[in-house]
Amino acid sequence: QVQLVESGGGLVQPGGSLRLSCAASKSISKIYAMHWYRQAPGKQRELVAGITKGSSTNYADSVKGRFTISRDNAKNTVYLQMNILKPEDTAVYYCNVPGTGWWGQGTQVTVSS
Repeated sequence: QVQLVESGGGLVQPGGSLRLSCAASKSISKIYAMHWYRQAPGKQRELVAGITKGSSTNYADSVKGRFTISRDNAKNTVYLQMNILKPEDTAVYYCNVPGTGWWGQGTQVTVSS
């Protein structure tokens, strides 16, 4: 069992940036992949970005070129750098270890002027 704790969310104006963090309670160096998801009100949870153990990455089309996922195994932390934020990025963001039931509690991101 691994506990995941997200942080870094907040209120930001359109065009702004935020960096989300997902801190794991145990070493993530042996975990093959980690994902960031988001869920907007009234919508299904969607995969935003993923990163493998070897740091290969993938992104949803809606965030390509604006978001960057990275991992620091020494700190047991995965990051999501979000730039050029849009109102449609407003959601609760969660990190997850795929294939497990390990989810964080989420962090709210609100993009609004």
